[in-house]
Amino acid sequence: MNVLEKLFLILSDHWEDEIEIKRNDFLVSPGQSNTNLYFVKEGSLRVFIEDEIEEHTIRFGYKDSLITALDTFLTDKPTSFYIQALKKSKLKVISKEKYFSLMNSKLEYKEVWDKLLQSFVCQQIEREVDLITYSPQKRFERVFKRSPQVFQEIPQKYIASYLRMTPETLSRILKTLD
Repeated sequence: MNVLEKLFLILSDHWEDEIEIKRNDFLVSPGQSNTNLYFVKEGSLRVFIEDEIEEHTIRFGYKDSLITALDTFLTDKPTSFYIQALKKSKLKVISKEKYFSLMNSKLEYKEVWDKLLQSFVCQQIEREVDLITYSPQKRFERVFKRSPQVFQEIPQKYIASYLRMTPETLSRILKTLD
């Protein structure tokens, strides 16, 4: 059982609420201090940030994954990110307070949280290396190998943003696979 499966088992009876958000609605917007942790039961979402020119997709959430404004979840400071539903989504919700109360209640739970955080940091480092080191083709290949579900759940224009390439470049890469 992987670390995420262990966490889901721990949380299974502790979710506080279940919500539904419509396609294109925002779960979180910059300036908010939403510290909830969400489990995606159905649908898909994206985490992104804007600059003066464009949006930059940072992460995705889809069926059986967790999503949160991690900056706020960890620091309690207002977030810089948007979390937007790409499809109608059903989410289970647990507050940060209840989550950490549970994680601190047993050593084995704390160890699961620590491993999850370590995994997340390693994923972020791998993504950074991909973006500064590899060609668009190689970035595509590495993400496809790590997370093939992204290509089934997420519209191509957001995948292109995540991969830091134009939708046209992603389309060309995908055509070479046919």
